[in-house]
Amino acid sequence: MRRRTGLPALAAALLLGISACSIVPTSSPTVPITQAPTRPVQDVGFEPLPPAPGATPEEVVRGFIDAAGSRVRGRPVAAEYLAPDAARTWTDATSITIVSQGYATVAGEAGSVEVTAARVGSVDPRGSFAVAGADPYTYAFPLAEVGGEWRITDPPDTLVMLDSDFERVYDRVDAYFLDPTLTQLVPDPRYLIRGEAQPTALVERLIEGAAPTLAPGVENPLTGARLARTVTVEDSTARVDLAGLMVEPATPLRELCAQLVWTLTQLDDLGIRSVEISVDGEPLELEDVPQRQTIDDWSTFDPEATPLPAVGHYLDETGALRRVTDGQPAPGPAGQAGAGLTSAAASADPRTGELTFLVGVRPEPGSASLLRGRYAGELAPVPFGGGTLSSPTVAVTSQEIWLLRNGVEIVRVSADGAPQGVGAPTLSTLGAAQVIELSPDGVRLAVVAADARGVRRLYVGTVVQDEEPRFAVRDFIEVTPGLSSVVDVAWRSAGELWVLAGEPGEQQLYSVFVDGWDLATEGRAGLPARPTALAAAPGRPPLVVAGDSLWQWSGQRWVTLLRGQEPVRGSAPFYPL
Repeated sequence: MRRRTGLPALAAALLLGISACSIVPTSSPTVPITQAPTRPVQDVGFEPLPPAPGATPEEVVRGFIDAAGSRVRGRPVAAEYLAPDAARTWTDATSITIVSQGYATVAGEAGSVEVTAARVGSVDPRGSFAVAGADPYTYAFPLAEVGGEWRITDPPDTLVMLDSDFERVYDRVDAYFLDPTLTQLVPDPRYLIRGEAQPTALVERLIEGAAPTLAPGVENPLTGARLARTVTVEDSTARVDLAGLMVEPATPLRELCAQLVWTLTQLDDLGIRSVEISVDGEPLELEDVPQRQTIDDWSTFDPEATPLPAVGHYLDETGALRRVTDGQPAPGPAGQAGAGLTSAAASADPRTGELTFLVGVRPEPGSASLLRGRYAGELAPVPFGGGTLSSPTVAVTSQEIWLLRNGVEIVRVSADGAPQGVGAPTLSTLGAAQVIELSPDGVRLAVVAADARGVRRLYVGTVVQDEEPRFAVRDFIEVTPGLSSVVDVAWRSAGELWVLAGEPGEQQLYSVFVDGWDLATEGRAGLPARPTALAAAPGRPPLVVAGDSLWQWSGQRWVTLLRGQEPVRGSAPFYPL
């Protein structure tokens, strides 16, 4: 579970829709979970204070907002800032609005106080996150005197929380679901209040299903199940007892176990290393799987796995394909000097990791041509009928490559057969698409598009597959609204993006979670110039082009591809998947 220091910027996070209990679907009984475990010693000083005698209306409103940062169930201190009638009906089991710390309060007539703040983001009660736009948050708090003290009479219908409090109180964890092939885990970020209730809350989130925008693109083996009792943790083992699960030959039990194990073992603070799963009180028995399951038992489902030969590639000055590790030409015609490619992508056999499929884009007078063939073999033109082509992209879960044609059409290209269009009914509303990047699991698609004013923004949509199979991309969401000059994007992991944004000569690298939370600036120490292109893959060092040469990230600074040697000139880096 990744954590960063510093405050979130330009993005937001989500948290549980209910602080007193978590809710499973309406067809299942509710399992109460305490959201107020014993506070660690280091948090004692952060518990909000009740209203001070004689507090002004502005002090009361600010105290109420501070009290939202409590970890105590129901946030009783917050209720003390409310008038009696409001306190009786107020609940923190509602949607969340996260705002920045530098908010303003202006006292009005009759004790009212208007709050204006920069929005960071919001979350609905189901836990679905929405990135905040440019509009500020405003609310006029009405107050009245109660027994000589000012109290709020009509609080907002959303819990207003400062970003610093949210980051202090909540952890980001992933609820894992399965891609349509049932071979790859797909992260769906959730934010849980810290403490011993996290395992139960997280399993309930799995049972509820993926976020509405992601759900059409994933499978959930836990559909229809419910928790028979609270998840317990003892001796580094989480014990999960399910009910309502139909155990039959068609039930994807192995996938269900992988889903639970990878999800629960993220909880580092609770020390979970293994998971025991039972159904209706009886241990779930699978062949060759121990009762105490660990991620080693489900390593093939590793959400950050990439093929073993996923060695970075790039193009030299003649458009020939070369390998990052040694600077040598890739085998076959694509690696020969003068190949003339401007971009390329390669796919690996998911069973063996062997690189099997290669496509490349070559410029032609007034258009571009697409070449495809066996990796290390001859490349043949793909009949496209002209037009502009983007750099191709690939996912771990399929041996096909996607790219943009004429900035408006997404096309799938396999090793043989005619190219097939991908439905994207709302793509044109984003503007002229310029870059697309499939997530490693193939369930999400990042798109850089320029609107009518030429402003380039980053969106992420969900890839949906039907039974034919045909593909579509739906529910595009802008994840970095604060960045308006996006140049390039790459997936550092299945749940994290690296973004290159900025006007020419001012480009800067950023990282951000797929839900838009925690936009952070990445360093450029060691680079001779501003980066102009990038590539990334799970478990591999990011690559950038800067000053017409290739550089890779060491974890602290950018270094040359070959240790102790001069920078290598090149362009269009990528990782085969």
